[in-house]
Amino acid sequence: MKMFNEEIQDQLREIFGDLKGDVTIALFTKEGECATCEETLSYMQEVEELSDKIHLERYDLDKDTELAKKYGVEMVPSIVLLDSSKNYRGIKFNGIPAGHEINSFIPALLEVSGNESELPKELEERIMKIDKPINIKVFITLSCPHCPGAVQKAHKMALMNPMIQAEMIEAETFGELSMKHNVSGVPKIVINDQYDLLGNQPIQEFLNTMEKVS
Repeated sequence: MKMFNEEIQDQLREIFGDLKGDVTIALFTKEGECATCEETLSYMQEVEELSDKIHLERYDLDKDTELAKKYGVEMVPSIVLLDSSKNYRGIKFNGIPAGHEINSFIPALLEVSGNESELPKELEERIMKIDKPINIKVFITLSCPHCPGAVQKAHKMALMNPMIQAEMIEAETFGELSMKHNVSGVPKIVINDQYDLLGNQPIQEFLNTMEKVS
């Protein structure tokens, strides 16, 4: 069964007309236990069909270990976006970016393709000044309308500064990790596994927390 009906396919084709360069969706799955791997694969295949600038590559977490390590992939399904030079820009989706989360996945494809939106200058300057490794986890559920905003902001910062990596984590798929980080509401933002923010916070709040990292 297709994820997108014809009307949505047409809308997405139009949106993907704004892709500047090519984007590769590197999808990591594995054989055996993986609740949403097949569903995520067919979803990504549908997305790939909507633009000749989108390319899907499938990898196995247990077999393609070097690549998984390079991109910091530890869970499946996991989607890593690569730019036209096949560079990893710190943007990752753990779990299927369906439901409301299509609203963070589509902008991520556009931005990685080179169609980047601008931020106010003072925010850009603060983001570029981050000089310590930062990992931002944004826990979401697919039914949460406020979650894509938080994911988008995290991904945007990762795209701007190579010291920052940002990942969406679908809380229900990765229940153990959600419990470890005491996820009771979403979006829950966890920075370097030690600082927590709850809700779709403004970029200033992300930065206030990131600037505390020692």
